[in-house]
Amino acid sequence: MENVYLLLGSNETDRFGNLEKACEWIALRCGKILKKSALYETEAWGLNEQNAFINQAVLIETSFAPKELLLQLKAIEKEIGRVETVKWGPRVIDIDILFYGNDVLDTEELKVPHPFLHERRFTLAPLNEIAAEFVHPVLNKTVNELLQNCNDTSLVKRI
Repeated sequence: MENVYLLLGSNETDRFGNLEKACEWIALRCGKILKKSALYETEAWGLNEQNAFINQAVLIETSFAPKELLLQLKAIEKEIGRVETVKWGPRVIDIDILFYGNDVLDTEELKVPHPFLHERRFTLAPLNEIAAEFVHPVLNKTVNELLQNCNDTSLVKRI
């Protein structure tokens, strides 16, 4: 069993319902949910001209290997209604693997730790709530340290 940190996000249709449904399906198909952050309303990142996101960090315990977990999460996204469009565009649901234990993976399909997590306040704020002392296995800094040193000034509001 491995502890895995995920980030969920939605900025289309029923944003709150989409996150709730994603958590239900993750618990049913991927592993036990150990912790969930509060919900955060956040500015869009990358492509700014779109609706605000609702984001949430989740810690799960899973028996899936990283690539198997990714396939399960992509299937959940599709079943909830995600359609691939432009990079960083609007989406019904987005589920990212932030950390898979202390593993470091760099494949075409999956990069863990998530390569941009330390640059994104919308990721770090909810993650800090449930994993402030978790040490990034590449950067050797805690999530709290990463949040304190993050240069991203986008609006992130705890709901």
